[in-house]
Order: sequence, then C-alpha cells, then structure tokens
Amino acid sequence: MTAESSILPLPHMSALLVVMARLRDPDSGCPWDIAQSFETIAPYTIEEAYEVADAIERGDNQALREELGDLLLQVVFHAQMAEDQGLFAFEDVALGITNKMVERHPHVFGDTTFDSEEAQRAHWESLKQREREQKSAETVSAVEGVALALPALTRAEKIQKRAARVGFDWPQVAPVIDKLEEELDEFRQAALGGNEIDIEDELGDLLFSVANVARHMKVDPEQALKKATAKFERRFRHVEKALLANKLNMSDTAVDVLDQYWEEAKRDDS
Repeated sequence: MTAESSILPLPHMSALLVVMARLRDPDSGCPWDIAQSFETIAPYTIEEAYEVADAIERGDNQALREELGDLLLQVVFHAQMAEDQGLFAFEDVALGITNKMVERHPHVFGDTTFDSEEAQRAHWESLKQREREQKSAETVSAVEGVALALPALTRAEKIQKRAARVGFDWPQVAPVIDKLEEELDEFRQAALGGNEIDIEDELGDLLFSVANVARHMKVDPEQALKKATAKFERRFRHVEKALLANKLNMSDTAVDVLDQYWEEAKRDDS
C-alpha cells in the first residue's frame, strides 16, 4: 500500500491535516515546508485570499473551489506550525471560531430576538468590542485590532468607521468634501515645493480624505478604485490597438494623437 492510498481513505479534513503534518515532519518532510514560519507564509495567505476574491469576481466556480482549497491549506499550514511549537492545534482554531459564531448569533442559537438588522449589527459590534477588551488589560482604543496587512484604502475606511462609532465624525458629507478640497490644496503646494517627504505626507492625507468621502457616500473605496483601474486598462488597451493598427509606437507618438485615441476609447467604453 502506498503512502497516498493510506491517506486518501481518511475523511477529507483529516487527510489534509495528515498531509500537512507529513510535510512538516522534521525527519521525513519537505525541506521547504519545514523551513517555513508564520512570517514567511503570511504573504501566501494574503495572496490566496485575493485569489478567492478574484475567482468570485470572475464568476469562475471551478476556480473558486480550487482557490478555497488553497486558502484552507494556508489555515492548516499555520495551525500545523503552531502545533509544532506547542501553541495550539487546528482543532483549537476550529473550536474557537465555532464558539465565537454561536456566541455572536444568539438570535439563531439562542432565544434572543432583534427588532431590526441595525439592532443586530449593534449587538455584533458590542460583542466584538468586549472581545477586544478581554484581550488586553490596558485601555483598548476604539481603533485597535484593525489589521495592518489590509489594503491601505480598506484599512483607512475601517479606522474611520471605528472612530465614527464613538462619535468622532462629521454628521454630514459636505464638510468631508471640504476637507478633501483642503487636502488637495495642501498636496498641490507640497508638489510645487518639491520636497519628497512633504509630497508623500500630503498625498497620504489626500488619499485618507478620499476614503472618508467614500465612507460617507457608502461607496467601497477599494472596489471603486478597482473598477476605475479596470476602466483605465480597457481604454489603454484600445489605445494600444489603435497605435498598432496605424503602425505607431506609443513613445514616439504626439500627446494630442494619444489623446485622440483615448477619447475614442472613452466613447467606445461608454
């Protein structure tokens, strides 16, 4: 009987755990897997989560199944490394999230009722805040626990939402837009000044204000930027095709000609 045939009859989750343990076995495992740490694997975990999101956006269910498997492997990999160090095991991870979901849904697993979705959301946030407080003996900031590895726009929006929940926010969008215009002016002045540190600082403030406007307008800034980038990509490809059809090189083509092709792309894209 081969090693593979001895593993495959196991329940699927058990088989995956056995495979991961074998890969990390210090005597007979894979040298690459053995050498990994939480820090070296974290970028792959983030990448796999993005690939899941990409498969969903493309509507590719076959790819989604595969990418979810890759993401699950990341969870198992981290859990195995933790077990190797005597920290916790996969079973602890699964039990922890199971208990958390049951506790956070008393209207499903208990007798609690909510009058509205808003009341349910408020209860959810109060539970999360209590969990954050239990994790630290110090005074917990309202903005604590927002992952540093999140995309910058997403993290900015989440930080702003946390601050808004405790009353640190403008009640209307108008002053938020005013702030955006103020930050744009400050960025313009920094850009004219030419100091790279000031430019980066003011550009960061400008982007943070953009995220704040998006939050007030109930627009996902990450999704909005993703769509804008896709739109630019479509139009840029149109320009490339037009140049190729006319046997022109982009770097040698006058700006007004490029602009003409760009306007054509916009019309075709509308």
